[in-house]
Amino acid sequence: MAIFDALLIVSFGGPEGMADVMPFLENVLRGRNVPAERMRAVAKHYEMFSGVSPINEQNRNLIAALQEQLTLNGPRLPIYWGNRNWHPLLADAISQMAADGIKNALAFVTSAYSSYSSCRQYLENIAEARHQVGSSAPQIAKLRAFYNHPLFIGANIDCLQAAMSTIPEARRASTRIAFTAHSIPQSMSDNCQYESQLQEAGRLIASEANHAPWRLVYQSRSGPPTQPWLGPDILDYLEELKRSGATDVVIAPIGFVSDHMEIIYDLDTEARQLCDETGLNMVRASTVGTHPLFIRMIRELILERINPETERRSLGAQGPGHDVCPADSCLLKV
Repeated sequence: MAIFDALLIVSFGGPEGMADVMPFLENVLRGRNVPAERMRAVAKHYEMFSGVSPINEQNRNLIAALQEQLTLNGPRLPIYWGNRNWHPLLADAISQMAADGIKNALAFVTSAYSSYSSCRQYLENIAEARHQVGSSAPQIAKLRAFYNHPLFIGANIDCLQAAMSTIPEARRASTRIAFTAHSIPQSMSDNCQYESQLQEAGRLIASEANHAPWRLVYQSRSGPPTQPWLGPDILDYLEELKRSGATDVVIAPIGFVSDHMEIIYDLDTEARQLCDETGLNMVRASTVGTHPLFIRMIRELILERINPETERRSLGAQGPGHDVCPADSCLLKV
């Protein structure tokens, strides 16, 4: 059995006031070819909500629920938290871990899927933060991607069914489901399993929930118009649904684990406005957040790394993900 003495929650981070917005966005976009007007437009999204992204509070709630789960059922690991782009930053979290004598930690990244930006970049961030801390930094092993874990799928099914229950019963069978995820450049998608994993998660959720039709669509693209990104965009798809005669749509953002800015602006604001204008009845399903099944899943991922004989659960034909990423997986093409 492997010995781990802490768990590190690793997330994207978000501003918690107007003064944070531009420094946060500069961190996010550093080194990326994003037009200045796009950054200003995104800043306005945050300004609509007083500069506060829900993501940090969502992570505090996640940590509280997970700490309760581990206290009750073990293993009793202290939980630390570090973000890629805003406080608490990864280097600060790892520095505190070193000061506390932590030697060998597990990391749970708040992304279910594999791509450069949702997996490999976090590994790079952890390595860079450990380098900043120096020789006292603990060893840190990332938990595997969990897009097809039965408890993640189960939590999403519950969220989907709760949303479906608000549709008048006579119209539920014809209700369309739009599973959404953050779009990424096509060049990034070509070198990872992000799209196929999302398709598999959507298939598993729709199949287990016994509902069709569904489609995987994307949101939140940020690149220049000349650069191909994954599509179709959620807004384009909603217009297509209305033209086809659809009356109801459930939008289920399965590509996210919490309701942060990409959810409350792109879906709850922009998509909602479009649906109101066109007369399409839209219901937005919750993300898994602190759903009890999701919290139990994190504990299972911890247990399987502590004891290699623990069953590595997954649904579908793709099987459980690897613990250590191959050297050539999810590379960023330039």
